Amino acid sequence: MNFNAAAHIAAGNYDQSSIRTLESREHIRARPGMYIGALGNGEHNDDGIYVLFKEVVDNSIDEFMMGAGRRIITTVTEDGVVSVRDYGRGIPLEKLKDCVSKINTGGKFGLNEEGKPRVFSASIGMNGVGLKAVNFLSEEFEATSFRDGRMLTVFFQEGKFVKENKGKTQEPNGTFIRFRPSAEIFGEFHFERKFLERRLQHYAWLNAGLSLEFNGEKFFSRRGLRDLVESKLENPLYEIIHFRTENLEFAFAHTNSANETYYSFANSNYTNDGGTHLSAFKEAIAKAINEIAPKDKQFDPDDVRAGLTGAIAVRLENANFDSQTKHKLTSPEPRQQWVQDIKAAIVQILYKNPDIKQIIFDKIAKNESVRKQIQSIRKGAKELEAKSVLKIKKLRDCKFHLNEADSRRKPEDKEKCLNSMIFLTEGDSAAGSVSASRDAETQAVFALRGVITNCYGLTKEVIYKNEELYGMMKALGAEENLDNLRYAKVVIATDADYDGFHIRNLLITFFLTFFPQLVSSEHLYILETPLFRARSKSHAPIYCYTEKERDAAMKKIGQGVEVTRFKGLGEINPKEFGQFIQPDSIKLQPVTVENARNVDGVLNLLMGNDTHARYEFIMNNLVIEDAEA
Repeated sequence: MNFNAAAHIAAGNYDQSSIRTLESREHIRARPGMYIGALGNGEHNDDGIYVLFKEVVDNSIDEFMMGAGRRIITTVTEDGVVSVRDYGRGIPLEKLKDCVSKINTGGKFGLNEEGKPRVFSASIGMNGVGLKAVNFLSEEFEATSFRDGRMLTVFFQEGKFVKENKGKTQEPNGTFIRFRPSAEIFGEFHFERKFLERRLQHYAWLNAGLSLEFNGEKFFSRRGLRDLVESKLENPLYEIIHFRTENLEFAFAHTNSANETYYSFANSNYTNDGGTHLSAFKEAIAKAINEIAPKDKQFDPDDVRAGLTGAIAVRLENANFDSQTKHKLTSPEPRQQWVQDIKAAIVQILYKNPDIKQIIFDKIAKNESVRKQIQSIRKGAKELEAKSVLKIKKLRDCKFHLNEADSRRKPEDKEKCLNSMIFLTEGDSAAGSVSASRDAETQAVFALRGVITNCYGLTKEVIYKNEELYGMMKALGAEENLDNLRYAKVVIATDADYDGFHIRNLLITFFLTFFPQLVSSEHLYILETPLFRARSKSHAPIYCYTEKERDAAMKKIGQGVEVTRFKGLGEINPKEFGQFIQPDSIKLQPVTVENARNVDGVLNLLMGNDTHARYEFIMNNLVIEDAEA
């Protein structure tokens, strides 16, 4: 048999019968990732069920943005049924069924005589796809529209139309959507309350005056992004600077810290990786300060921004993002206009507030002094840098990196860049297991020697005097800021024992102390690996992450069960370990900060020098489990 014949048999008979045209419902259910990103089970903020929730609420936000409806009521039940009621204009009854079941159908198309959208401007929904994706990916879906005393409800199951009810009503105008994600698509899932609450809090900050309710809890902001920045700062050096127009809003203030922290949004999407609007914001701040600086003084932009916490939100038509998850805005056209508008606004505010201007100048002077000290340390650390180069060469790097995900990349390669990750492992043994099992294209490994320095209360000088910390910083590409961060996910992969937990806490302290933006931008994760393996001679291994799972596995296997407790990553055979870090099966727990204002207090308690306070905290919160339970 020749090569071509063999290839033909292997590939199957490819003729006209192989070509299929899928209906919209079939395509969305067959390729949900194209529409909602990763499916997941609800353990991560970007999992598909939260995208479904977002798409429904986004449509209600669009109504508010157009001046219709100031209240949105959402509920999520224990079994995953979501409902969203807004008080906007309501979907036109004659087109309700089409709007939830016919792809590319909606009120967000078409321009008026002035070239502006006829019904919506700067909408945040998926423009003709969102509600359809929710419908087609739900086992139960119903949509009701209330308009001027009339109402219509349409019902679907697994995206297929079932029935409709129509009639008169005394309900106020608006739309009601109720759905439950499909078990056929998502399997077992659960909604994490904290992810939903955070999303609704973001909506409240971005839409001042809008009242959002979730299971009876209210989210509301009167001052928009000023409230956001205020919630993140404990002791700002001056009154928060705040500016807002219809399509641009920003707020910022300095603290005594040396770190920069930003929160950026585009069309109500939290762009945790920033983008053109954030770079314009940072550039405009530096230019504004230099414009009002003394004639004989021009400040370094890094000195201007050190210690600054800021937030920016923009609304724009036809926004472009780097991926389906919309973590980074890539629209280049409005950038220079944003720079001009933000700069002009800051200059005007500071001219009107000379006391704030002087406080900022004093803060910049302190930043300049610190920067020069660090530069001196850098110059004196050439020997350490040479050693660190060798250390980084020992890094088992991957092929694709986050900072290389630009428009010149092929789509498949760009996706690999956006999915790159680095594992920070505890010792060479664990690094060996990970390295032998990893995907060398997207997964890198950095081996720590063991317990690292407790960085709480220290200055950045310690990094330049510590070979291991310096090498880790260089490997991440995070020395100056996150613009050159080389990995989308920084994964702490330590053993599931007390030493491993201690190293994990030290690493989190390191990042919160020197690179808090890495944490607030959701780039830091903890790798979850199985604690137990249950198996028998006649039964395949079952890997368990909790004692409850272990007990269930033992019961399932029954007689002859053998249970192994994994204490370290190095104990897991590389052939076994590979399944725990594959992209479609890896379990990652994001490290998040729910209340940024409390971070320093928590770190001081847990990692500071007050051992008595720490002892009291441990004794007051110690849980002693019943050995017989």
